[in-house]
Amino acid sequence: MPTSELTFRTALDADVPGLVELIESAYRGDTSRAGWTTEADLLAGQRTDPDGVTAVVRKADGRLLIAERDGELIACCQLEHRGDHAYFGMFAVRPQLQGGGLGKVIIAEAERIARETWGVREMRMTVIRQRDELIAWYERRGYRRTGQLTPFPYGDERFGIPQRPDLEFELLVKPLG
Repeated sequence: MPTSELTFRTALDADVPGLVELIESAYRGDTSRAGWTTEADLLAGQRTDPDGVTAVVRKADGRLLIAERDGELIACCQLEHRGDHAYFGMFAVRPQLQGGGLGKVIIAEAERIARETWGVREMRMTVIRQRDELIAWYERRGYRRTGQLTPFPYGDERFGIPQRPDLEFELLVKPLG
């Protein structure tokens, strides 16, 4: 792994193709199995598409944060200002770089930006309830399960093709001191 430092910036329209590729590689298909965040056993099909990523990039009350090393896109996450809290989503780290501590650095930077930019005191996210290992990772970062569930959008293939009938999202929250 290169030793140069990470740089962070807000995504632009020109970044969309690379972001779609990164997000897809982290969550879907055989490529995603190189990392531990794969959803390939739960969902087939796409995780996102250019229109979905463009909408996040252009959202006035949010940003898609990019992490780069030596000019290479290696991770991203969505931050959205939602009144008294921020929403964290679309988090992806290149599969071959997962497990080396990058995720911890990126989520800490996202929390810092949300706190300093919007003055929010809480970060929220939704995670597929069946992703026990991923939820445990977030819990180690200070997030807590709320038990508040929302249904997976079955029938909308923009979010993937479910491989089981019981998928739900759970809301996780963290105070941002």
